[in-house]
Amino acid sequence: MARGNGAIEKHVVKMARLQGKEHVMVLGPGPGVGLVAAAERAAIVVGVDPSDTMLLAARHHCGELVEAGKVQLIRGDAADTHQPDHSASVVISVNNVQLWADRPAAYAEIRRVMKPAARLLVSVSEKRAPGNLLAELESAGFSNVKVSTWDPPGRRTTAAAIYTADR
Repeated sequence: MARGNGAIEKHVVKMARLQGKEHVMVLGPGPGVGLVAAAERAAIVVGVDPSDTMLLAARHHCGELVEAGKVQLIRGDAADTHQPDHSASVVISVNNVQLWADRPAAYAEIRRVMKPAARLLVSVSEKRAPGNLLAELESAGFSNVKVSTWDPPGRRTTAAAIYTADR
């Protein structure tokens, strides 16, 4: 996962244009490459994952950041993040949305934890994208949705990043 998604996670974090005081939530952080990239730019980064194996891998990869309180790892999922209302400035998900069992519930949870004018970045390979992700996000109440595509290094599949600047 670190090799396969690492470049994509770094690219999405760069797209997020994180600011020093922002609180970032990463859904499905896997082994933690995106957590480290986000922690370099944001005040606090919370990784939410339902897999104990992935949380352990992320803890191994981000150990110093966890110890410093810069990164928090939470067992949960996109539909139940265990985060306070209006706590996240930015929500990021890379190659994870297709795994969410109840995407409408996940979108509602994301909207609940997002601060006003927060940003959501969802990246998924076009091959794995669930249905019409753009329509799903718009139907869930996200506005100002934009789509950009790019070819990650060393991968044949083009990744699509979907971004919304406001709720």
